[in-house]
Amino acid sequence: MKKLIFIFLMFFASIQIHAQIDENQTGAWYMYFYNHQFKDSQWGIQGDFQYRDWQILGDTEQLLLRSGVTYTPKDSGVIFTLGGANITTGVFGDSEDTSNENRIYQEALIPQKLGNRFLITHRFRYEQRFVENQHFRTRYRYNLFINVPFNSKSLSAKTIYGAFYNELFINGERNIGDNNTVEFFDRNRTYVGLGYVLNPKIRFQMGWMKQTTNNWSKGQLQFSMHHNF
Repeated sequence: MKKLIFIFLMFFASIQIHAQIDENQTGAWYMYFYNHQFKDSQWGIQGDFQYRDWQILGDTEQLLLRSGVTYTPKDSGVIFTLGGANITTGVFGDSEDTSNENRIYQEALIPQKLGNRFLITHRFRYEQRFVENQHFRTRYRYNLFINVPFNSKSLSAKTIYGAFYNELFINGERNIGDNNTVEFFDRNRTYVGLGYVLNPKIRFQMGWMKQTTNNWSKGQLQFSMHHNF
């Protein structure tokens, strides 16, 4: 009888945990992306700073700081990056609890053009994750980006463009410690938006993204600035 009561309580608690995230409430991500290619060099830097909120503002989901060093082999058309990130994650609702993660990542960025207007980029990323109170973890990510200029054939100044991406996340290690495991599938993100190229160095983008995990699915508004300096 005691075992049945314990199982019931654990089941009820798990329902409560999953119910804490309001899947009907739209969140918002505010993002700044930067990149710089050193003059007469195959080396550069890139990164992004993101503030993610469970709602529009006032309930922190994540603060993400990420930077890396890039290398572009001559005549390859591929950009390689080695970088690191720090992520502070909050809890949905009134709780002020947070957890921390440090991350190392390697990625390959492969751009291509399909026809006159479809600007496609493939991004392959491998992450080594050091999550607070968990065992060492790894994750594999693939992102397909598609930008489509409307009033020109490239992302030149004063161009308005449509933006789409879909990113799939796959976990490496399944055992994360204390007899806890994660699924092979981690999450998927699908995004549709509009962008405007202010000048050759700065463009802005806004849109809507649907993020789906094993436990919940939630819509997010995204506002981003992309800076090539």
